[in-house]
Amino acid sequence: MEFGEIVSVLLQGAIVTIEIVAMALPLAVLMAFSFGLIRLYAPAPFKQIAIVYIEFFRGTSALIQLYWIYFVLPFFGITIDAMTAAVVALGLNIGAYGTEVVRGAIQSVPKGQYEASIALNFTASQRLWRIIMPQALVNMIPPFGNLAIELVKATSLVSLITIGDLTFKAKMLADTTLQVGEIFGVVLLFYFVMAQFLVFFIRRLETHLSKGLGRGGLHS
Repeated sequence: MEFGEIVSVLLQGAIVTIEIVAMALPLAVLMAFSFGLIRLYAPAPFKQIAIVYIEFFRGTSALIQLYWIYFVLPFFGITIDAMTAAVVALGLNIGAYGTEVVRGAIQSVPKGQYEASIALNFTASQRLWRIIMPQALVNMIPPFGNLAIELVKATSLVSLITIGDLTFKAKMLADTTLQVGEIFGVVLLFYFVMAQFLVFFIRRLETHLSKGLGRGGLHS
């Protein structure tokens, strides 16, 4: 097979990979913020639910989670298509790691900021969203960037439930053409480019938020 044809087929798989990331990443962020805030501020019973979610998805294999959602849930009457299963499994998995990022970033805000906002008679909601969260966001960006890259790499697992992502297309081509070196060399390049795009975006976002923080917060 010509090199251009190989690239064309792999590009189709890369587009599917990007689609999965584009859907799973917002889910991961939503879960991370929701359960991160629950860990910090919710009543004890809800905190226990958050802990169970975090420890379960961090303590078990992402591949087994994917298999459970796609292959096992149908036995309980819950049938999910492959793309949805991939998005849900990866989003929940990465979100569990992100939960600890959110919690740690909020706790890293200097206590003086809490004390100053209390002295100014801010409500708890105002303290969180106007003072604490903007500063915590800056601390969250680098680890969230790392998790986004981990998500891109984890998408290779979805090929095992027959989704035609980049890895699936590569395996298919390798089996039919035996041009293993060329095929997986291009695959490496595709994953590297996607990761570098995320790195560039995260750095720009971090810079933007840092500039905004310079105008915010409470100063003595």
